[in-house]
Amino acid sequence: MRARIENNILFIYHEDLPEFKKGGSVVRNSYFWALRSIAGHSKRYSDWEYESDVWFALRRMLLSFAESGYLGIRETLLEFPISQGQIPEILTDVATWQ
Repeated sequence: MRARIENNILFIYHEDLPEFKKGGSVVRNSYFWALRSIAGHSKRYSDWEYESDVWFALRRMLLSFAESGYLGIRETLLEFPISQGQIPEILTDVATWQ
């Protein structure tokens, strides 16, 4: 999922977020609600925002869903632009460069 950090807030691009689908995959829908539950801002058709206070929980959540084997790596990995600078240490296990 493409992401960026501005003013200590992590943004995940809305185009890369999981979608909730009524009657859809239980894992994907659970992933959607889990990500949304810790987002500071999560409106439809806008990037979701995560304050640095929840980055540890976000990391654990991404690792857990990645290890489940039900979701692809691109769905559980944060992809930062190279221009971002250094990836915060707390996110290095779940992040890479685009």
